Amino acid sequence: MSIQDPIHVTAGKGFMVGYLEALSLVERLHRLLLDVIKDEFERVGVLEINAVQALLLFNIGDNEVTAGELKSRGYYQGSNVSYNLKKLVDMGYMHHQRCEVDRRSVRVRLTSKGQGIRDVVAGLFSRHADGLEHKGVLGPDGIGEITHSLKRMERYWSDQIRYIY
Repeated sequence: MSIQDPIHVTAGKGFMVGYLEALSLVERLHRLLLDVIKDEFERVGVLEINAVQALLLFNIGDNEVTAGELKSRGYYQGSNVSYNLKKLVDMGYMHHQRCEVDRRSVRVRLTSKGQGIRDVVAGLFSRHADGLEHKGVLGPDGIGEITHSLKRMERYWSDQIRYIY
């Protein structure tokens, strides 16, 4: 997805410029997050999984879930999550088991190897949270404002999808 450079948006559309800048920033931050995770795994010598797969393991945590549940929570798109779950099962990071009720559905949970990856990501995020706070980049109020605003945007976009079509 390529978002128009806010500088090229006509003058007099101040909110639009800010909105486009925010969209661009969210997109860049997500890519940067994946790069940060990739760098951490290179640093600790884990090279067989990618950042998306590591984030997937982190988000599953101690839960037992289906691909559909991950999609419905809004974490991942369909084929992407199915592909990555299969790879993670094949590499021994996850257990899988057919659901008793719906035999078409497979439930997955982390193995001890997957929990180790989850712990690496959790440690990285903990160090970053501490660094942001201790270096004065963001305090509790700042992170609260960001989170609140992003949740309101998420709700707005979800409503657009749900009610416009």
